[in-house]
Amino acid sequence: MVPAISIQEYDAARQRVGLVDRAEYAYVVLSGKDRASYLQGLLTNDISALGAGQGCYSAYLTPQGRMIADLWVYELGDVMLLRLLRDVKPTVLAKLDQFIFSEDVQLGDVSDTFIGTAIVGPHSPRLLSSVLDIPENAVSGLAEHGNLRATFAAQPAIVLRNSDLGEPGFDVLVEAIAFQPLRAALHHAGAVEIDPATADTLRVEAGVPKFHQDMDEETIPLEAGIESRAISLTKGCYVGQEVIIRVLHRGHGRVARKLVGLAKGGDVSFKRGAMVKAEGRDIGEVTSAVWSPALQRPIALAYVHRDFVAPGTSVTVDGADAEVVALPFVK
Repeated sequence: MVPAISIQEYDAARQRVGLVDRAEYAYVVLSGKDRASYLQGLLTNDISALGAGQGCYSAYLTPQGRMIADLWVYELGDVMLLRLLRDVKPTVLAKLDQFIFSEDVQLGDVSDTFIGTAIVGPHSPRLLSSVLDIPENAVSGLAEHGNLRATFAAQPAIVLRNSDLGEPGFDVLVEAIAFQPLRAALHHAGAVEIDPATADTLRVEAGVPKFHQDMDEETIPLEAGIESRAISLTKGCYVGQEVIIRVLHRGHGRVARKLVGLAKGGDVSFKRGAMVKAEGRDIGEVTSAVWSPALQRPIALAYVHRDFVAPGTSVTVDGADAEVVALPFVK
């Protein structure tokens, strides 16, 4: 069953500013002069191109081109910061440590030292400026995945630009001692608490897949459609590159299945795990399902066979008619 969401919270995120919990994320820092070149050989995006204050979304793959994790990389100027889901942190840390030989790279798990929260919505820059020691135009001027240093109550803070919820958004990291005071200050400034179900609705409307929900260790990034955000086609070698290039060049980007959007009429939502059918056979499975306040209809993310990915394709899910739609659902 799809959890009910708060329209008041949804409207706050879309029209004003909402406060989103980020407890599911962990943070790792890399220091040392070789940190960028070291990650350049492991991750799919162009890490060496990042200057201070810049960042990118990337993936970490096996030699077979399947995902170990997706993660966000931020060059802070003196260290590099990784944001990734807590449930993949032990695996990623172990693998990163395994491949350090003579490089000047040091790894640090700061997940219990720095704690993050996020705000999302069109008024986010103004609200952050009122709470942190930074001008509004410095916040609003941050490029995608950009970052900057700030202070909160004389404590260090890091602001990270993000868009994984489909509206202008920013993660704010502070030391653990300042975390609850920061959340209280954001509330006092007007941020409305957004529950997990409402945040997930925003994510699905934006067509953003989530690891261990819409992607897993068997997923090739091209199947999830994240290649335009996560993969550089101009950088040098990285783990799994051979598979990605072979599919793109020899296979013209065709994979056995693709993540698509599904929509249907009525009030009955899709169910996660439901089979998608067409022409009398199973062609895929629903991975995320929500009710969309923006579209006033049930929507879902689902993997379907490559012959059925075109927008407008008719399918059935649990006996109900549905259609494939282009992502994102809401721009």
